[in-house]
Amino acid sequence: MKKIAFLFALLLPFAALAINMPKQDLIAEDNQAVNRNYERLVTAFSELSPDKIAAIYTDDACYISERHDREIIIGLPAITAVYDRFFTKIRNKNANIALDFRVVNRKHQGKLITDVGYYVIRFFPASDTGEPIREYAGKFAMVSEKQANGEWRLSLDSSNTADPKFYFAATPTSSLYYGTSFDQSHNKP
Repeated sequence: MKKIAFLFALLLPFAALAINMPKQDLIAEDNQAVNRNYERLVTAFSELSPDKIAAIYTDDACYISERHDREIIIGLPAITAVYDRFFTKIRNKNANIALDFRVVNRKHQGKLITDVGYYVIRFFPASDTGEPIREYAGKFAMVSEKQANGEWRLSLDSSNTADPKFYFAATPTSSLYYGTSFDQSHNKP
C-alpha cells in the first residue's frame, strides 16, 4: 500500500502538469504523436516489417483497402497478416518498396484525430530483372485513437487510388506530416 501511495505522490505533479497544460500545447503534442505514426509506417514499409505495422494499429482496427474486390479487414491479427503476405511477396522478389504520405487536413475530436491526404508507394524491382520502377498513389483517410496509456494508434485506415500528381501538388500545412522522401522522378529515396 505504501508503494502505491508513493507512486501516486510521484505521478501527481505530472498529472497536474497535463491538466494545466494549455490546449494548444496538448494539440501540438498530439500532432507530433500522430505524425510519428506516419514515420513508423514509412519505416515498416522500407524494412518490410509486419511487426512494426502491428505497433501502429489498435487491436480492433479496420483496414479498408483501395481494392474493390477485397473485404474490410477487421482486427490487428488480420491486418498484420495482410501486411505480412504483402511484404513476403516483395521479399521473395528481392525487391524493395518505399512509401510516404502528405497529410492535407486534420480534425481533432477529443480522443480521435482524423487525417486525410495522399500517399505514394514506389516498387523497386531487383536490379537483375530489368523491370522499371513502378509507382502507385492514392488518397487516404485515417483515424487515430488515443489509448489509455496516451499512445495514438490507428483505428481506421482507408484508401483508394489517385493520380500521383495530387501527392506532388499537396502543399505543407503547419504541424501536419508532410513526407519528403520522393521527388517526381522515379529515383530511389
